[in-house]
Amino acid sequence: MDRTQNWISDQIRLFRNSAAPVLPFADILAPGLVAEISQELKLVFRERVYTPFITLCVFLGQVLSEDHSCREAVARLLAFRIAKGQRPCSPDTNPYCRARKRLPEKLFQLLVQRTGRWLQQSVPDEWLFHGRRIKSVDGSTVSMPDTPANQKEYPQSRSQQPGVGFPIARLVVVFCVSCGAALEMSIGPWRGKQTGEAALFRSLWDSLEADDVLLADRYYCSYATIALLKNRGVDIVFRKHQKRHSDFRRGTRLGKHDHLIRWKKPQQRPSWMDKDTFAELPKELVLREIKFTIVEKGKRTKEIILITTLLDAEVFTRRELANLYNIRWRAEIDLRSLKSVMEMDVLRCKTPDMVRKEVWSHLLAYNLIRTVIAKAADAHQRNPYDISFKGALQTINSFRDYMLMNLTSQWYEALLKAIVYHEVGNRPGRYEPRARKRRPKPYKLLQIPRHEARMRKPGKTYD
Repeated sequence: MDRTQNWISDQIRLFRNSAAPVLPFADILAPGLVAEISQELKLVFRERVYTPFITLCVFLGQVLSEDHSCREAVARLLAFRIAKGQRPCSPDTNPYCRARKRLPEKLFQLLVQRTGRWLQQSVPDEWLFHGRRIKSVDGSTVSMPDTPANQKEYPQSRSQQPGVGFPIARLVVVFCVSCGAALEMSIGPWRGKQTGEAALFRSLWDSLEADDVLLADRYYCSYATIALLKNRGVDIVFRKHQKRHSDFRRGTRLGKHDHLIRWKKPQQRPSWMDKDTFAELPKELVLREIKFTIVEKGKRTKEIILITTLLDAEVFTRRELANLYNIRWRAEIDLRSLKSVMEMDVLRCKTPDMVRKEVWSHLLAYNLIRTVIAKAADAHQRNPYDISFKGALQTINSFRDYMLMNLTSQWYEALLKAIVYHEVGNRPGRYEPRARKRRPKPYKLLQIPRHEARMRKPGKTYD
């Protein structure tokens, strides 16, 4: 361990003097942070090229690149070492792949948590809601290579034939609405007992703090969830579940389509809750119910009913809560940035542990990009969600290699200015059909396992 700590210190001095391969993130993802977590996890390694920090940097570069291949990631490191006058590393990708496998999943998880918390704590007061942090939760799915190990951990859909479909994993992510940072994530199989979004979300409750306001859709709107979150001091703004009846003629009227109601404790205990916890739930909850209507073109929902624990109508007006729930769609945008812009929808690793590391590395790279966006927005008095995430990613990738060779404050200021320039237009009611004009190449659909298709004669169909 002494030798490991000395080597870590040498790496910190080296990269402080010569710039890190993850610029312009060096101030938040510094070698010292990686070294600190490595010591917490008691990581021991020898004096080699792929130290934990170098391996992590190369992994992040692989996530941020358009190619996403290990070959390009290693070639980038090779070019960086030669440019800095260091001994060239081998272009072979096997040492890098083995180094990635040695890094524990907990390292990636802690880095995501701490970078997300750091960014959340740096949010200016004007980005908050009545001085309170706003968080949102949403889920999605990702696919991965069709290997026996991945199929065993994350089974494919039953509607697909064996050898034709792909393993699917479900993700649930908690985001900070003010700055877009990913705070925590849970991953599990797409199907099976206790694998739904609600079950995965319960494992993330420790990321919620007292005085937070949580936004979520109607899938999360249940009596037990609201009661347990309220016990933690977390207020909620959920869309009301479609199976619950609404009658605005009853309850304590606070205004038009705004009243206080009482929900009774259900008689049947949820299957995921133990008897003692269910017995401690309050017999009733006093909640606020509001209704508003969306008349913009392209919106699928015309009438929305919200349930919230923010009961004071003078402090939290009906219009404010409607606007607050409207920004819940930022969670959808953040997931779209991860899956579409960063291409996390189709993962590339062939084992379940590496699949999870790949997901965590995407979240870490996402947090680092959000950090740069937040700095650019704060420096130029903008809201971070007014800045294009894809534009920021393209700008960072274009600046990165040049900044490695010539690290100056002018480069960094120019980077922030270029990022702010790419704004997202304010186009309310804009409607875009979910269709593409340009067709993909007309490859035939593979309907049998690939190893069987290879045995067929050329020119024979796959039907």
